[in-house]
Amino acid sequence: MNLLFIADPLASFKIYKDTTFAMMREAQRRGHSVAACEPQDVMWQTGGLVTAHVRDIVLTGQPDVWFEAREARAVALKEFDAILMRKDPPFDSEFFYATHLLEQAEREGARVFNKPGALRDHPEKLAIMEFPQFIGPTLVTRDEADIKRFHAEHQDIILKPLDGMGGMGIFRVGPDGLNLGSITETLNRHGAQSLMVQKFLPEIVDGDKRILVIGGKPVPYSLARIPQGSEVRGNLAAGGKGVAQPLSERDRFIAESLGPILYGRGLLLVGLDVIGDSLTEINVTSPTCFQEIFDQTGFDVAAMFLDALEQALKR
Repeated sequence: MNLLFIADPLASFKIYKDTTFAMMREAQRRGHSVAACEPQDVMWQTGGLVTAHVRDIVLTGQPDVWFEAREARAVALKEFDAILMRKDPPFDSEFFYATHLLEQAEREGARVFNKPGALRDHPEKLAIMEFPQFIGPTLVTRDEADIKRFHAEHQDIILKPLDGMGGMGIFRVGPDGLNLGSITETLNRHGAQSLMVQKFLPEIVDGDKRILVIGGKPVPYSLARIPQGSEVRGNLAAGGKGVAQPLSERDRFIAESLGPILYGRGLLLVGLDVIGDSLTEINVTSPTCFQEIFDQTGFDVAAMFLDALEQALKR
């Protein structure tokens, strides 16, 4: 197969932990051709096909210079067997526009994973609200009075921006309500921007579990991202410690309940975040943790992903 990865700059990859790199490595091991570009390399001109300036790459197996690349060439996206949209968050206006270009490429015959329409329809924090049976008390609002009411009811709460990533912009406010007004003004920009408020889950001390779902089926291990020191955030980007562990019965129930639904919508790879027994996010843009799980358990997540991709292309 000829695969195109739309991703961040290759030079920025930390290959010892990068999931897109793990996908590329497994694809090359199977004999597939790999090309790469960035979202800004995709273009669509009147009367033409959606095209990208791509570079064919070969992985060298060396840690320092980990790939060799040919000169960029312009290729219609439909010429690839599969396009993997792996641009990291944030989901900003440029990401939004990229999904429209990729959706046009689909109309021309391209196969895109995850489907661009599904990426747009599943904002990673808001998507959980469709499944209230799996989540804790949650409020989405831009109104300060709503937030104060929610705090009065639940006492210990978490506030976070809807477009945050890696634990950025997450605040905890306890029963004393200290700085609630100031935090609200910062996150909602004086009423101009919506945010999410959730009841604090004390189970965070045991980790914010990333559960990967591939082709509608859960990977048998999660990566529990455990906060360190006085930190309330378990995100690896915020200094959390990643510990792979078998799925609990509840983890598996959530993943097996949501997996077929999300896969049916065109989401080949999903990362469910679970604290305790509660779903907190549905990550669809560029889910990670393949290598951390493999390094600690030996379970080859990248192989499971390529199996699912190859199967999806037969449909």
